[in-house]
Amino acid sequence: MSKILELFNQIEASKVIASNIDYSEYIPLDLSTTNTELKKHSLETAVDYELFIQNYLDSNKVKIAYGGYIETRNLYKRSTVFKNELTDERNIHIGLDLWINEQATIYSALEGKIHSFQNNTALGDYGPTIIIEHEIENIKFHTLYGHLSEASLVGKSVGDFVKKGEQIATLGLPPTNGDYAPHLHFQIIIDIENKTGDYPGVCNIKNLEYYSINCPDPNLLLKIK
Repeated sequence: MSKILELFNQIEASKVIASNIDYSEYIPLDLSTTNTELKKHSLETAVDYELFIQNYLDSNKVKIAYGGYIETRNLYKRSTVFKNELTDERNIHIGLDLWINEQATIYSALEGKIHSFQNNTALGDYGPTIIIEHEIENIKFHTLYGHLSEASLVGKSVGDFVKKGEQIATLGLPPTNGDYAPHLHFQIIIDIENKTGDYPGVCNIKNLEYYSINCPDPNLLLKIK
């Protein structure tokens, strides 16, 4: 693990959404259960969150809100993807979200090849998703891009080469994107565990230790200050 973190620290910053927007126009967004400000708002639907986030961006005069890594959220309670009679509740987010209420282009964080892609259509799921495989200095890992547009999957083939900074997708809108306010879910995955087109982006407290190691902080690549 230390070798991977050292590698990420050496890599030049990657931008995965709306490359024309400078990091100075980003702001952290706390959607955790400990944020008492959220209790002042009715946040039940994608539209509710879209309005809430737009007001947050406007009031701070910025373009993109980001955050959510290892964040416990109530956002997932509406979906049986995260809790049903057979499973424990999953509510700890293990990727990084980039929220922007406008059409946006999505880029590969690094050079690699398309590992897999699919449309995860359940309510609250990723919607259209692309996973890219990378190998640097004999270290293999993956990046996942979730909540994309359906058009993002057209013309893709497993094994296609992509360059760092190459456009791979466009941002999806609700309900296609899993029925969320528009945002990119970006995640690093070391061991993909033979999964294709999908990988957990939210975990349970019981397996947080494993996922926090297998899915290190995406900001190690983005380097948002």
